[in-house]
Amino acid sequence: MRATFLNCTLKPSPATSNTEVVAQIVMGGLEQRGVETELIRVVDYDVRPGVSSDEGGGDEWPGIRARIVASEILVVATPTWLGKPASIAQRVLERMDALLSETDDDGRPIAYNRVAGVVVTGNEDGAHHVIGEIAGGLIDIGFTVPGQAWTYWNMGPGPGPSYLETDHGHAWTRSTAEAAASNLFAVASALAERPIPAPPS
Repeated sequence: MRATFLNCTLKPSPATSNTEVVAQIVMGGLEQRGVETELIRVVDYDVRPGVSSDEGGGDEWPGIRARIVASEILVVATPTWLGKPASIAQRVLERMDALLSETDDDGRPIAYNRVAGVVVTGNEDGAHHVIGEIAGGLIDIGFTVPGQAWTYWNMGPGPGPSYLETDHGHAWTRSTAEAAASNLFAVASALAERPIPAPPS
């Protein structure tokens, strides 16, 4: 089983990403269950705006898309900015819009039988809103989002230190991340045994 993590931080490598640190907790939980994981920092790639699988002209989304399609599990990790998902996360959802019209050999939307989860960090409140925004988009595309397949950390309303600069709430963030990994693996395993059929024609 494979899992792809899309880190939607605004910071290019090698800058430290608090979002990546929290995503790695979920990754570790999946790896303990034998899942092969990969983390992609999307801002490091030339992902063009658009809603197709290939926008041409050096667009690097097709390579990322191929890794998503080769995985049973997808996790979108994003910081919170102004109470909303990062712009990179929105671009990722827009690019995955193309999956709505793509089907597999059995006529199922290509995102069917793949599970998805969400990781959120930020110095502001609004994590549940961001989780809802990302999860809602992923469900529309066809992913199955298990219950409690998310984790987050924030410092509460207003500015403040980041995840790596504090120890506030880390135990809760870790426990919910481990639960997310368990739930993602359980549902992905169930779908592998009993796949969702193609929609009625």
